[in-house]
Amino acid sequence: MCGITGFYSKSPSTFNNIIIKMNSAISHRGPDNNGTWSNENLGLVLGHQRLSIIDLSKAGNQPMRSNSGRYILTYNGEIYNHLKIRTELEKNNSNLKWRGYSDTETLLEAIDFWGVENTLNKIDGMFAFGLWDQKSHCLTLARDRVGEKPLYYGYQGEGNGKVFLFGSELKALKAHPEFRGEIDRNVIALQLRHNCIPAPYSIYKDIYKLTPGHYLQIKENNLKKNFLPKSKSYWSLIENVIYGDNNQLSLNEKDIQKDLEKHLKSSVQKQMISDVPLGAFLSGGIDSSTIVALMQLQSKDPIKTFTIGFSENDYSEAIYAKKIAKHLGTDHTELYVSPKNALEVIPKLSTIYDEPFSDSSQVPTFLVSQLAKQHVKVALSGDGGDELFCGYNRYIISKRFSNLFRFMPLSFRKLLSLGTKSISSQNWKKISKFIPKFKQYTNFGDQMYKGANVLNAKTMYQLYYMLCSHWQNPEQVIMNIKEPGTFLTEFKPNLEKLDIQQQMMALDSITYLPDDILVKIDRAAMASSLETRVPFLDHKLIEYVWRIPHSFKLRQGTGKWILRQILNQYVPKNLTERPKMGFGVPLCEWLRGPLKDWAENLLNEKRLKQEGYFNPKLIRDKWEEHIHGKENWQYELWDILMFQAWVDENN
Repeated sequence: MCGITGFYSKSPSTFNNIIIKMNSAISHRGPDNNGTWSNENLGLVLGHQRLSIIDLSKAGNQPMRSNSGRYILTYNGEIYNHLKIRTELEKNNSNLKWRGYSDTETLLEAIDFWGVENTLNKIDGMFAFGLWDQKSHCLTLARDRVGEKPLYYGYQGEGNGKVFLFGSELKALKAHPEFRGEIDRNVIALQLRHNCIPAPYSIYKDIYKLTPGHYLQIKENNLKKNFLPKSKSYWSLIENVIYGDNNQLSLNEKDIQKDLEKHLKSSVQKQMISDVPLGAFLSGGIDSSTIVALMQLQSKDPIKTFTIGFSENDYSEAIYAKKIAKHLGTDHTELYVSPKNALEVIPKLSTIYDEPFSDSSQVPTFLVSQLAKQHVKVALSGDGGDELFCGYNRYIISKRFSNLFRFMPLSFRKLLSLGTKSISSQNWKKISKFIPKFKQYTNFGDQMYKGANVLNAKTMYQLYYMLCSHWQNPEQVIMNIKEPGTFLTEFKPNLEKLDIQQQMMALDSITYLPDDILVKIDRAAMASSLETRVPFLDHKLIEYVWRIPHSFKLRQGTGKWILRQILNQYVPKNLTERPKMGFGVPLCEWLRGPLKDWAENLLNEKRLKQEGYFNPKLIRDKWEEHIHGKENWQYELWDILMFQAWVDENN
């Protein structure tokens, strides 16, 4: 795990000073070593910050040159099958001499032997890299299949000073003196809708994110002409979803469960390879518990596990995580978070996430990463299980609402929606305390309001889009903008043959997962110089799971059915069978309490008018309703607050 950066410029005189600054801006991603490579005649420079995980010697330092001298590589990630690839390379080239045993060197020699695209199809892992071919004078940027590792790129500057920049984080690009950083107002709409900025967009004009499963090749002539070719796909999750649906497994229940467990064990085993201390995040939910159980099964020593808890019981699964850790025999560490802890983290968020990013679970994710870093250098995570095994509440809601949509006219549903919303979310929460069936639900009032909103949807897909949106109409909130198209709107793939839940799962896998979940965990962990790995996102596992019939994932109104059957072999059901909580924080209460003054400063009406981004009256009305307990606008307000805090930090 590392940080990469580089640029092409027609003015090479300040190469060394600039790349040192760009490296330094992302030194948290790799504090163990740094390096640069430049060719002033070409106008190209590459930089690298190293977090040493495999082969801790100097032989693993970067940028690295291939044995033939043809390729120069700056690379971030882990190639889990690199030893297998080494063996294959050695069979084809008996004269190959290795300098060390890093996966970086393996990747370089594989590209030298098979070429870029063939190598991308062979490697198994998470990665982003920049590769210079000294023979063809071509720069290749590539990103892993699912989007675990980030990669930004684009042109900045004017005239002869125009430069092509790339890097793991925007911080690196911003360190270049030609970086202009003009905010793309249209993109703010996406952040308010989805609490993140989806690829290929970034918050800045002319700066993009490379889409997962793609690579971009720019010839020297293109660089000189400031031309940006289109990226190419080497692996498509959507294509694998469609293939899986057309080629469903016909095995019986026991055989599918046995095969799935085998795939899961293999993925976990591959990702436990490390030359430094390794552990896992354990939230107490189905996904992280499964990963930890399979890790402990394959380890002679107790696995180190880490949990964040809250004193507010509605938001904390720490008590269950502790019991699961005790049952599995892990070496468990927990930390209970107070509002004071959150207050200390929140000012850092706009620097950790160098774009506006407003998934509120960013707070505990950063804290659990800090906690883990005190004991290990690598942590495995349970992310990705919801998208693969039908775990999110919106999938379950869609099943329940499908019959309602079929038999209840839209006009009647709208009346029902109005009736539900005539009772405030806070009062719905109070009512639930007196109804045994509803006591188990966290944030019952918010869930009632979500349900009331989606009753207005005309189609099941519109219901899904509404559930994916914080602000339903961002164009009313932001002044003078047009919301850009995404994979959920203008560029939506054709998934009509799948049922609505499978469509949701597939779309979440190419949007919410890489743009929110994986951004959240990458930036939070790397801010603490901690490598994270996600076994559920092994591409062979993904391809296999999409061949499993949907009835094995959702059964009798419960998601992750088959995953639960596997986990039940290792952890008692009474420790895991409970309503899904997610990794949230008591944001509603904190905004009315310890964060109130901080938020008021950012939402000051005079300031909102001067900045000219948002509709001041609309924002102030929602803020007043929230702090006086009339409504719970925590998520909508958090979107605005995170943008405002980011503007403070980046202006």
